[in-house]
Amino acid sequence: MPRNLQFQKRRWLLSFLAVVWIAVSMASPAFAAGQLNGYLEKVTPGELFEGADRFGEPAGEPPMAPVYQGADMVGYAYLNSDVTSSVGYSGKPIHIIVGIDPGGVVRGFKLIDHKEPIVLIGIPQAKVVAALNSIIDKNMARVATGADRPPQVDIVSGATVTVLVMGDSIIRSAVKLIRTSRLTAGTDARVAAAADIKAVDMSKTDIQDWETLIGDGSVRSLRMTVGEVSDGFRQAGHPEAADRPETPQADDRFIDLYIAPVSVPAIGRSLLGEAGYERLAGRLKPGQSALVVAGDGAYSFKGSGYVRGGIFDRIELLQDGQGLRFRDRDHTRLPTLAAKGAPRLRDIALFTVPADFGFDIAEPFDLQLLVQRSVDAHDKAVIPYTLGYSLPPAYVTVEKAPAAAVAPVAAAAPAAETAPEASPSQALVSMEDQALWISIWQMNRVSIGITVAALLVLTGIFFFQDWLVKRPVLFGWIRRGYLLFTLVWLGWYANAQLSVVNVLTFVNSLINGFNWEFFLAAPLIFILWAAVAAGLLFWGRGPFCGWLCPFGALQELTNNVAQWLKVPQIRLPWGLHERLWPIKYVIFLGLFGLSFYSVALAEVFSEVEPFKTAIVLKFAREWPFVLFALTLLTAGLFVERFYCRYLCPLGAALAIPGRIRMFEWLKRYPECGTPCQRCAKECPVQSIHPEGQINVNECIYCMHCQELYHDDHRCPHMIQVRLKREKFTALSTPVPARAAAPKTLITHNGAPLKSADSAAGDPAVMRPTKERDHV
Repeated sequence: MPRNLQFQKRRWLLSFLAVVWIAVSMASPAFAAGQLNGYLEKVTPGELFEGADRFGEPAGEPPMAPVYQGADMVGYAYLNSDVTSSVGYSGKPIHIIVGIDPGGVVRGFKLIDHKEPIVLIGIPQAKVVAALNSIIDKNMARVATGADRPPQVDIVSGATVTVLVMGDSIIRSAVKLIRTSRLTAGTDARVAAAADIKAVDMSKTDIQDWETLIGDGSVRSLRMTVGEVSDGFRQAGHPEAADRPETPQADDRFIDLYIAPVSVPAIGRSLLGEAGYERLAGRLKPGQSALVVAGDGAYSFKGSGYVRGGIFDRIELLQDGQGLRFRDRDHTRLPTLAAKGAPRLRDIALFTVPADFGFDIAEPFDLQLLVQRSVDAHDKAVIPYTLGYSLPPAYVTVEKAPAAAVAPVAAAAPAAETAPEASPSQALVSMEDQALWISIWQMNRVSIGITVAALLVLTGIFFFQDWLVKRPVLFGWIRRGYLLFTLVWLGWYANAQLSVVNVLTFVNSLINGFNWEFFLAAPLIFILWAAVAAGLLFWGRGPFCGWLCPFGALQELTNNVAQWLKVPQIRLPWGLHERLWPIKYVIFLGLFGLSFYSVALAEVFSEVEPFKTAIVLKFAREWPFVLFALTLLTAGLFVERFYCRYLCPLGAALAIPGRIRMFEWLKRYPECGTPCQRCAKECPVQSIHPEGQINVNECIYCMHCQELYHDDHRCPHMIQVRLKREKFTALSTPVPARAAAPKTLITHNGAPLKSADSAAGDPAVMRPTKERDHV
């Protein structure tokens, strides 16, 4: 083996061992204590406890530092992220130093470090912290024993997910520490274990219809009207919110909310069907539970945080004083419920409860619904409604526990056993196995079939483009019809709008651990990306940008209407145009670099794409986003595809690999560019250089230049070909012999008479007359 190769292998081995050593050292208690020490340097004792003047040395696992006022210890300081998960919108932990006294009362906290984009780019941090003040002076020992419910934090409009994650992490970490008996009041949180041990009876597998499930309590519901919710806001002291109902009629249905534990065999088989339950059971870990939450009405339980933040900010699972907010990695969308007689509901979600939450499905639990209404343009009011659930006795087995058994209340795992944080893609893959993504594809068979058929039609258009462009009227109708399909069905109906966020997620998944299942969970998006990848090899970025992008279709169709209404069209000078199109590449590179720091932050800045506003949400969004999208569309009325040309980061991302295309499908003549400039001047997006060559990075493959290429009445080259052809045809056609001069005869009265030769074919002349007979 060459010495250089041996040296490289040794160097890689040493590097690997160094990384392992660093990872082990970072996971050690000493490192954790050092991390707490580092954060304690950023807070003063008086910020956590009034009058406190110094910290003691951190100790224990997770580490806690005693806090002193003079010689007296007044409580402890700890880091929330050491005790429980605190991952927010950014995908990174939010670090908060919490002060808790020996009685289990939270006395203060300080936000030390976070990467939350919502707070970083607009909302004052002080406003976010103030929303958590309802936790201060709350007795978490009572919450730990179940005597009190967890306190509710205030909602900050625009930062709901971030505030909820912060509040949850403080409450859950305090409850966990109390239950470990490390505080002086820890014994208050200890109670005798229940004399009876409850467990789910796995032998019951009877399938029931919807009415039976509702009647015996297997499925519990919460039903409210709009008027009842308005009265609730009014009684809670929020008259402004009460005056802003979701619908004008007070009797309209606000929400019908249903919950059922589908990890219980009989309930799961009834609601999910045999196949659905078997798939669920196959991916649940031992002791892990799953719930179905379904709803219908004017209010959706999914909430705004689910759209892109990945957190369900309107529902919370509560048990034994602890709360859990589900994330997208815990969620699977269901189209229908399998139970006979089940209603058709707008939102049906299957949630798996994370194993580290310590959830016991045989014990009572609550699902809390947070109802949010706007008070004004910036603030929201929130009131909670609780849907309680106890598993019916028919599904429970009871065993007697040993009489001397005494145990802490906590069923949750100790903080030291908290699972390491996973990347979003890894978390989703752990939830969804192959059978699940296959079932998702099966649920979307019709949409998949329509999409595949549309892609086959587009492929046919490209392969038979020469035949089509020779018939410009037919081709014009085909193109406008396809763009209309792309906009209405693919965009507004199916929400299959590709985004630069997909590119950033794909690249990050290659770095953090790639799994196909993560991308297969969205069938239409996956199919479109596969088609785009194949199209890049044949035609570059044109198939997507010119035919499959719903927002691009919206721009072109609105510009067509503008031209029909005689709106003046602006054609930028070539020099200015050439300097403007690199802007989109700069935007893409900026987002690409930012994604390595934080995908969530890059996602926020990717709002430079108006796709979410104009296509996914159909303009039902806050006014700044709507104004931005309408501004771009207005610019496109005067400069065709203004956004595509100069600002689109997705177009830039596709243009880079598009240069590897293997074929040149767009034909050119030697005269193109020199001297002829017709194609360059008529190109809708100015992707043809004055010298004649087509810039495939900017071409949207509208094929207008190919129409000209074959048109012998508009293309100068083809005009010359046609004239030469007509001249050659004229010269090669035999000319009829010239007729001899007509012979004349003199009649008896001297009048001339045409000869029979000159009169051939003239019935009047050919008919014998008396004069001819006379002659």
